Amino acid sequence: MAENLAIRAAEVARKTNETDIKLAFGVDGTGISKIDTDVPFLNHMLDLFTKHGQFDLTVEARGDVDIDDHHTVEDIGICLGQTLREALGDKRGVKRYASVFVPMDDALAQVVIDLSNRPAFEYRAQYPSQQVGSFQVELVHEFLWKLALEARINLHVIVHYGVNTHHMIEAVFKALGRALDEATSIDPRVQGVPSTKGVL
Repeated sequence: MAENLAIRAAEVARKTNETDIKLAFGVDGTGISKIDTDVPFLNHMLDLFTKHGQFDLTVEARGDVDIDDHHTVEDIGICLGQTLREALGDKRGVKRYASVFVPMDDALAQVVIDLSNRPAFEYRAQYPSQQVGSFQVELVHEFLWKLALEARINLHVIVHYGVNTHHMIEAVFKALGRALDEATSIDPRVQGVPSTKGVL
């Protein structure tokens, strides 16, 4: 299908009084990440997301982490969502839906996605601790919500169980990568846009 041969990639630059971010995202990648932010734990999670989704992702981000990591994490989520939306275009030929379970030792996470163009986010997770190193666990919600909002996708994240907070969050990001890879993959049986409305 010639309509699906276009390169599905985008980049964005976002500069505010709180952050300075350059981000490039390729849907049809090889799992290569170049992540340079002031938030080491997020660097690790984005690397996992990229590898397991077989995307290409480059992030350069500086932020006001002397206050806390909130603005940097939030704005990276915004930028990733914007590039995902732009890269997918009108979504012709995509599978659209995905549901993926990923275990990580003691933890099990599930991510369900619909590339619906109707942003919605549901998050079910109870973590044993509220911090991993210097990273505030509540920022996982912030990142995922802004990603869903800016990408205009329907994103459901459920952490079914776990005893190690790091493992639980890691399972989420791995599942996110794999679910997004599946939902964005091209199905040769799909003619046009996968919706009875004729548009997403």
